[in-house]
Amino acid sequence: MMTKIKLCGLMEKRDIKTVNELLPDYIGFVFWEKSRRYISPDKAHELKSILDPRIKAAGVFLDAKIEEIEDIALKKTIDVIQLHGHENREYIEALKSRVALPIIQAFVLGDDPAETLRLAEKSNADYILLDSGTGSGETFDWGLLRDVKRPYFLAGGLDQNNVSGAVEALHPFAVDVSSGIETDGKKDPDKMKAFVKAVREQLYIN
Repeated sequence: MMTKIKLCGLMEKRDIKTVNELLPDYIGFVFWEKSRRYISPDKAHELKSILDPRIKAAGVFLDAKIEEIEDIALKKTIDVIQLHGHENREYIEALKSRVALPIIQAFVLGDDPAETLRLAEKSNADYILLDSGTGSGETFDWGLLRDVKRPYFLAGGLDQNNVSGAVEALHPFAVDVSSGIETDGKKDPDKMKAFVKAVREQLYIN
């Protein structure tokens, strides 16, 4: 299986220009207002209009009202929904009944990773994302994931220097990066290119 690539937290037209050249599988727009990578739905819609249609745009939400997600989805600003808050099974069922887009549910491997992974395996989202924190830029013990049965997005502290090792060791469904492709809080085209190259070279080796 070819590991897919997601570049998250895009905010500028120049970011879109870079990803259109690199053609990752996914990019992400963050709609959580407390994030330093927050982007307004209107700005995201503008950026989506110039995004290569081969790239899927994920909308990142944290405990958002379903109506808010539905509104952004109806405008075709996003192709995938990514949930990073305390959303439960009932919330996801309600969201599925309103919006016909794939859902990624994020799980942060904190103090009790075994219990978190148990919950992740049972999630009724279409995909799960396993993370070390909310944009913390720190990795966690990848050995914890060796027995995870369902496909997952791997996030948390990935960059051009360690992502090939993660792909080789874990063969995740996808790798997800945000802070690892930034310099001084802005997306860095050179780091974006190096990250994508590192993943694709590792896949070619395998």
